[in-house]
Amino acid sequence: MGNANKAGFSWLLKMAWRDGKASYGKLLLFVFSITLGVSAVVSVHSFSGLLKENIASQSKALLGADYVIESDKPVNEKVMGIMDSLGGFDAREINFTSMAAFPDKGGTKLVEVRGVEGGFPFYGDLETEPTTAATGFRNGSALVDATTMLQLNLKQGDSIKLGAVTLPIIGTLENVPGSSSVFGAIAPPVLIPFEFIEATGLVQTGSRVGYKYYFEADEGQDMALLNESLWRVMDENDADLDTHLSEARRLGRRYENFGKFLNLVGFIALLLGCVGIASGMGIYVQMKIKSIAVLKCLGASKRQSYLIFFIQIAYMGIVGGLLGAAIGYLLQQLFPVLLGDLLPVDVDVTMSFQSILLGLTLGLAMSVLFALYPLMKTLYVSPLQTLRVVQEPESRSKWATTAVGLGIVLFVFSFSLWLLDDVMRALFFVIGLLVVFLILTGIAKLFMTALQKFFPHSWGFIARQSLKNLFRPQNQTLVLVLAIGIGTFLISTLYFTKDMLLEKAAIEDRANSANMILMDIQSQQVESIAQTIQAAEMPVIDKIPIVTMRVDALNGRPVDEIRKDTTSQVGRWILNHEFRVTYRDSLIGSERLLFGNWVSKVDSDKDVPISVSSDFSKMAKVSVGDPVSFNVQGKIMSTVVQSVREVDWSRLQPNFSVVFPAGVLEKAPQFGVMTTRTNDDLGSAKLQQQLVSKFPNVSILDLKRILSLLEDILGKISWVINFMAFFSIFVGVAVLMGAIYSSKHQRVKQGALLRTLGAQGSQILKMIAIEYSVLGFLGAFMGVVLAVLGSSLLAYMLFETTFVPSWIPFAIILPAITFLVFALGVGNSISIVKNSPLSVLKKEKE
Repeated sequence: MGNANKAGFSWLLKMAWRDGKASYGKLLLFVFSITLGVSAVVSVHSFSGLLKENIASQSKALLGADYVIESDKPVNEKVMGIMDSLGGFDAREINFTSMAAFPDKGGTKLVEVRGVEGGFPFYGDLETEPTTAATGFRNGSALVDATTMLQLNLKQGDSIKLGAVTLPIIGTLENVPGSSSVFGAIAPPVLIPFEFIEATGLVQTGSRVGYKYYFEADEGQDMALLNESLWRVMDENDADLDTHLSEARRLGRRYENFGKFLNLVGFIALLLGCVGIASGMGIYVQMKIKSIAVLKCLGASKRQSYLIFFIQIAYMGIVGGLLGAAIGYLLQQLFPVLLGDLLPVDVDVTMSFQSILLGLTLGLAMSVLFALYPLMKTLYVSPLQTLRVVQEPESRSKWATTAVGLGIVLFVFSFSLWLLDDVMRALFFVIGLLVVFLILTGIAKLFMTALQKFFPHSWGFIARQSLKNLFRPQNQTLVLVLAIGIGTFLISTLYFTKDMLLEKAAIEDRANSANMILMDIQSQQVESIAQTIQAAEMPVIDKIPIVTMRVDALNGRPVDEIRKDTTSQVGRWILNHEFRVTYRDSLIGSERLLFGNWVSKVDSDKDVPISVSSDFSKMAKVSVGDPVSFNVQGKIMSTVVQSVREVDWSRLQPNFSVVFPAGVLEKAPQFGVMTTRTNDDLGSAKLQQQLVSKFPNVSILDLKRILSLLEDILGKISWVINFMAFFSIFVGVAVLMGAIYSSKHQRVKQGALLRTLGAQGSQILKMIAIEYSVLGFLGAFMGVVLAVLGSSLLAYMLFETTFVPSWIPFAIILPAITFLVFALGVGNSISIVKNSPLSVLKKEKE
């Protein structure tokens, strides 16, 4: 019995191999669909995993220590006692931003002054030129950021003046742990010995100063446990504890939307491959009906005829999975090259066993699951179909059909959960795809029903014949509308999402937008500074008054009472932060009203109607109508939340959490911010020199450098996003081509029979052109329309942003896919016109 079973399985393998060799051209299309889908998933997932692993392994070098305690004011006795109990800090730092002067070159620059004491950094290196400067600066010299050295043409031996202290520059600072490249463009770091900080005279009451205390952990010390036990007491005492683990998580969040998009790319590419398998296999099995009937005439059982094609599918899945893993590895190699310095760590791309296993598992699962339903047709093929056409029986097992459907849903849900790591989002993804599938199925069936009921019998022969093909027995309307519609839906969704992310990241650089910001302007200096700017033939774009204040009470509860309430959900940032607010009579471009009404001006300072950002509203647990009291430099002011705004904090312009109406704060102690636009580096440098010499208290932020850096970063991200998006679009187009090409069999047979009956070749091509044009437009149009809805939900649920549809899918993708379907349909049928009907039928039979 065992030998018989073995011989039976051997025979199945031989039959699967022989039939596969005869149809290798068509089977290659399925392998291609699997390969492209798997390659996108493997490349995206493996690279994301490698990036996380590398960030985690190098997070100590990124932070420079095992953990850091920091505060924006000198720590109190309780925090100092905690540090003593931890063995005392191993290094410390005071940092603040200030204008630095370079007497040897006559230049100035806003810098981040970092006074360092101790052996910091303990991990990673101070990268300097020359290398000896990394330790030499501690003897009374300064290290200046490399970009600043280049911009101002500084060299070793020049001097830097910080307040009352002038120090020699001992070397160039190329990298320092704990610095961000973007922030470095705003205020590049300058390292000096800790003992010179007080002598600068720049740390005074009201100064914005940061205090950091660096620690080396004992071997085996649990960072997660340390953070869990200390974060609350640190928060209550206006301090923060950062471990290298939290640094790794923070760096990971910088690339969160980028990672989400890459996961979406992999998800869509895989689904496109599944669509190609399902649609192509349905047509492939239809082509094999007579072969299956012949096998049954020769004594093959249902099970044997089914297993022959099941083995083919499984083999294709394995081959496609391995090829996909290999191509995915090659795609991974491009990411570090394309992203370059954008990545915070060096990523070593390797071909792991997990990647190979992932490719094999996905290839096998998607090929088998999405081919099972079409393969079920083989179980009900009658031997009589070798002699005549028999109507396909509708006696499929409801249990088997339901099981296959549930298996597909479970596969898609599990895959989306694996990528998104969120049960509700994964569930919504699956429900959304099911809705799209049901809508497209309903549209296709409704179209066929309407066509039958309202068929235009008065139309010409060519139009009637082509339209009847859309609802005749063995029509392919449902299969192709589903394949084209879902393919277009996924492609368009990907394009909409790509545009949405790139639009969100885009930098505004209009002719009237500011690229220089002047801060800390005293009230009496406003007009003089404005005249200086205008004398340099530059515009004064904004004059923004700023008043500092703290929250005194929320909903009638004093801040001190809320601090003591351990159950309070109010953010400590709200309770401890000194807010810089402004007053004006209108919204600005970076704001959008979410709730309530905007009040432009008031005449009384009682219950002043204010507008708060959505962030403030969430953290302070207040909404429209709630009272909030502020301590405005000793005076308590009662206000009421009148509106809540959504603020785009990513815009490079002054934005505010709290905005007062005009008519209230004009007489309060305040300072100003002014913005202008410079056209070139020379004009910018001259203006900065004039302003610093006349108004040394004013801090100047030159956004031209920041814009240049951000454009470079966004250019790299855009390149990768575009590359992966268009790679998946290519996958979608290839899948659609495969599905349409696989439908050739039925059209060729019908065309050859029509030619035998006397139809001309041009008539047949016109029929096919009309049929495929209708199918292409119907599927593509519904796909694009559904993509608008799908992208809106993605924007809201996944990327947490607003969605504005791009015109590209409607103007280019819709007509392009319609034309592609038309061209492939007609192109597949050229052989009908060129060859005799007999040779065409003979070739098709073979």
